[in-house]
Amino acid sequence: MCGIVGYVGSEHHAVDVLVDGLRRLEYRGYDSAGIATLERGEIQVRRAKGKLINLEEVLRDRPLEGRVGLGHTRWATHGKPSERNAHPHRAGSVVIVHNGIIENYRVLREELEASGAEIASDTDTELIAHLIDREISSGSDLLTSVRRACGRLVGSYAFGAMSDTAPDCLVAAKNGGSPIIIGEGDKQAFLGSDIPAILPYTRSMVSLWDGDFALLSEEGIQVVDSEGRPLDREPLAIQWDPVSAERGGYDHFMQKEIFEQPRAITDTIGTRVNEALSTLELDGIEFTPEEVKQLRSVTLIACGTSYYACMVGKYMVEQLAGLPCDVDLASEFRYRGPIIGSDCLVVPVSQSGETADTLAALRQARGQGARILSICNVRESTISRESHDVLYTHAGPEIGVASTKAFVTQVVAFYLIALKLGVASGRIESAVLEERLADLMRLPRLVEQVLLLDEKISRIARTYFKAEDFLYLGRGIMFPIALEGALKLKEISYIHAEGYAAGEMKHGPIALIDENMPVVVIANRSPLLEKLVSNLEQVRARDGRVIVVATEGDEHIAEKANEVIYIPDLGDFLTPILAVVPLQLLAYHIATLRGTDVDQPRNLAKSVTVE
Repeated sequence: MCGIVGYVGSEHHAVDVLVDGLRRLEYRGYDSAGIATLERGEIQVRRAKGKLINLEEVLRDRPLEGRVGLGHTRWATHGKPSERNAHPHRAGSVVIVHNGIIENYRVLREELEASGAEIASDTDTELIAHLIDREISSGSDLLTSVRRACGRLVGSYAFGAMSDTAPDCLVAAKNGGSPIIIGEGDKQAFLGSDIPAILPYTRSMVSLWDGDFALLSEEGIQVVDSEGRPLDREPLAIQWDPVSAERGGYDHFMQKEIFEQPRAITDTIGTRVNEALSTLELDGIEFTPEEVKQLRSVTLIACGTSYYACMVGKYMVEQLAGLPCDVDLASEFRYRGPIIGSDCLVVPVSQSGETADTLAALRQARGQGARILSICNVRESTISRESHDVLYTHAGPEIGVASTKAFVTQVVAFYLIALKLGVASGRIESAVLEERLADLMRLPRLVEQVLLLDEKISRIARTYFKAEDFLYLGRGIMFPIALEGALKLKEISYIHAEGYAAGEMKHGPIALIDENMPVVVIANRSPLLEKLVSNLEQVRARDGRVIVVATEGDEHIAEKANEVIYIPDLGDFLTPILAVVPLQLLAYHIATLRGTDVDQPRNLAKSVTVE
C-alpha cells in the first residue's frame, strides 16, 4: 500500500529517478502521486490526483530540477483521494512521503492544532512532517528530529523525509509492517518501498528493520537505532534482473507473469530436488522423526490468494504427511484466541513478506511458542526475518496486483514441505518420494503445454465477457482452485464471481443459475468426478452455460459442456497448478475485453501493509 522512492546524488536528475521509480511502484497505489525536489536550496512540490500519468503532465507544464528528492504513489487510507491529500506533505522546512497508518492521529492533530499548526490535509502523514519540523525549529538536525518525532508515533510507518535545512541528505524510518529498502551506489543513495523501484540503479540494498533510521547522502548510508547508535545492517546483493521488472513485450504485467510461471516453478524447485538421488533439501530446513512425531498440528495462515494456496497446502500436508492441518485467514487468526503451543508448526504465507495481518498472526503464534516456517518471495522482508525458517518461492518480482506466479510457486512450496514432513514421519518411502519428485520435475513443461491454450481461452472469453455473474465449482483439492479462479475474475474484470465446493451447489447457489450464468467447473479425473458430473448436469438442466476444465482424453465430458479446456493429468497434488492456469488466462482475457486496467484494478493494492 503506497509506493515510496527517494534519491540523493550527483549522477542523475532526481526527478528522472523518482518518476522512473514511481512507474515501477504504481501497483502499490494509484489514487494520487507526487514528487518533491530540492532546487537551489528550496523544496519544490508537484502533486496530482489519480494515476502517475497525471503527475507527469503536471511536470511537463511545471518541470523540476535538483539532485535530491522524494516521490510517492498513494493508496488512500486517511483522507479521500485528492490533490490536497496527495503526498509529499509539507510542514515548514520538512517534506515527507509515508506508507502506513498512525493510530494516535487524532490526539496528535488536536495537539498540533492547539499549538497553532496549520494542517492542510486530512492525512495522518502531514502530522509527522509537523512533528519533525517542530524538532528542527528547536535546533535538532534532520536525523535527530526524525528520531524524536517517531517517539510520538503509534502505529505502522515507513517514510522518507527531507528538509531545506539539510540540503544534501534524506532520512528514512521504519516501524511495523510497511517495508522500506535503501540502496547505495557510486556517490548516490536510493530509497524505495520495493526492490523494483531502485533495481535499475543498484543491486546493493539494505532492508530496514522495525525501529531503524537511515541517513542517505552521496557519501553512502548510515543506519542507527532510536537512540542514534550505529547499527550494522549487512547489504543484500539482489539477484533479480532489472528486465524482469519490465513488461518485456507483453501487453500487461499480469500477462507476462502468467507466462513466466514455468520459469518461476523451475526456480522454486531449483537445487532443492536431486532427481538422480531422489533427495529433497529445503535450504537447511529440517524435520527429524522425533520433531514430527511431537507435532500436534500444522496451521497455515495467509490473506487473499495466499490463503487459497494454504487451502491447497492443507490437502497436501494432511494426505502426504498425515498431520492435522488448519487454515486460517490471518485477519481472523489473532482475534479468535487460537490454541497454539510448542507442539504446533505455523506456516505464514505472503508474497511480499510484509502483509500486516499475516505478520501480526506470525508474532502471536511465535509468542505462544510455535515453530514458524514461512513461505515468502522476498528476502529480508519482515516476515522472513521474524520466522525460524523460511522457504523462498523465487517467483521474482510480481508487479500485477492480481497474483499469479506467486500463487503457483506457493503451492509448489507447500508440496515440498509436505513431502519433507512425510519423509520425516515415515509416511513416504523412498520409492514413493522418487515418483513424487519425478512428477514435480515434469510440472514446468506441462504448465508450458497448458499455456499453449491461450488462443482457445481467448476465444472462449469473447463469448462470455459480457456476463455479469460467474460461478466456479470444484471438489476436494480443486475447491480452492475454484475460489482462486473466481477471485482472479472479480479482481480484474469487476464481474461478480463466486467459488463454491460443488457439493454445496444445491444448498443455495443453484438458485442463481439460468441462461445468463456461465459456470466454470473443474472436472479433472479424480475419485469425485462422477459426483461433479452430476452437479454439472444440474447446471445444464437449468440452462446454465458450462465451461469445463477437464483431463485430456475425457471425451464424454464434452457432451455435457458448452466449452471444454483440456489439461494434462499430473496426479492429485500437482494437477491443481495446471488447472489454475486456464482460469488465470480466462480472467485476463475477459478483463481486457471489458477494457479494465488489468495491472492496477480499482481499489486494490499489491501489498496490504496496514490492517
